[in-house]
Amino acid sequence: MVDSRLPNFRSLTPAQRVEHLARITDLSEDEVALITQPGALSVERANGMVENVIGTFELPLGVGGNFQVNGRDVLVPMVVEEPSVVAAASYMAKLARDCGGFQTSSTGPLMRAQVQVLGITDPYGARLALLKHRDEILALANSRDKVLIGLGGGCRDIEVHVFPDTARGPMIVMHLIVDVRDAMGANTVNTMAESVSPLVEKLTAGTVRLRILSNLADLRLSRARVRLTPAVLRTPERSGEEIIEGVLDAYTFAAIDPYRAATHNKGIMNGIDPVIVATGNDWRAVEAGAHAYACRSGRYTSLTTWEKDTQGALVGTIEMPMPVGLVGGATKTHPLAQLSLKIMGVQSAQELGEVAVAVGLAQNLGALRALATEGIQRGHMALHARNIALVAGATGDEIDAVAKRMAAEHDVRTDRALALLEELRRQ
Repeated sequence: MVDSRLPNFRSLTPAQRVEHLARITDLSEDEVALITQPGALSVERANGMVENVIGTFELPLGVGGNFQVNGRDVLVPMVVEEPSVVAAASYMAKLARDCGGFQTSSTGPLMRAQVQVLGITDPYGARLALLKHRDEILALANSRDKVLIGLGGGCRDIEVHVFPDTARGPMIVMHLIVDVRDAMGANTVNTMAESVSPLVEKLTAGTVRLRILSNLADLRLSRARVRLTPAVLRTPERSGEEIIEGVLDAYTFAAIDPYRAATHNKGIMNGIDPVIVATGNDWRAVEAGAHAYACRSGRYTSLTTWEKDTQGALVGTIEMPMPVGLVGGATKTHPLAQLSLKIMGVQSAQELGEVAVAVGLAQNLGALRALATEGIQRGHMALHARNIALVAGATGDEIDAVAKRMAAEHDVRTDRALALLEELRRQ
């Protein structure tokens, strides 16, 4: 049984952290080597993944700790370059753990493929013609992926959207609704859209143009909920009740103002994107769907909600599209993506999506709590100071020494780091 608590993890060396992780997740020597040695993604393998390869590019791989999702402890691999993200998410997960952790759920893995039809004069009549032949269209779409059908997936339904007056004349767009199981599903739904296009043209007497998936995966939603008591949230400087009121004020700002909502949601994605990248999934698709979903009411707003229940506890929720997979693409070809999934212990794409939104909710709470108390810079700049120390040329123990001095002085600048490093070396 994995224990997601990582006591004193920050004070360990990277080698000691890997040793601890290997012990609790049963990693083999080869898997440990993938993490600790450069070149997990060889140039040869990278050359087969994308075009014009000249090398590979590394980012830090950290582990979010303390997460408990639906009663199960989860270690969360996170690939991110921004300081304080992993620390903030892990600390909020620690607070949530004392109140029962995160509760999550999700819809089925349904994706949309869009088939655009132009050159028609009777768009409403064309719509009904397609709906009348729904079963024929579904059968043709499903004939292209017997493996998916065998796994219990496949094209489930169609929708037809009418745009009677566009700059290009009347237009209809047919959506294929496809259960893609544990795949992200882009290739599957695109292939199905291509395969039904001749039949669509025959039934509508129109011309099919675009045949492609939609990244607004509003039928493939992941949800998370967390409840934190005032006792858990209190600090030596502030009561839990005061912090809750501050969080609610900060959330309301994001709910009503798109300028604040953009930064608020970016903070949510600070938690989600590192999980998506670590598992080899398409973080651009997740980002696109998230921000489009944030506009579904007609204006851009927060992806999360924060409320106070009748007992005075803070309750946070998130619901958003989560088009992720366990099979296909870089998830299968990148060795560290496979290892990340093993460390997480997820068994389905839906479970992966649920963990990701729980991390996003934790990250959002961390940002709101900081904004409502000491301000966002205090904790962030303390961690950012290590980056500045590195830029100044600090190595080994010098990094922490210089970073701690700058953080204590509230003066995190490269020239200050250079001066402190020179002083340290003179001593």
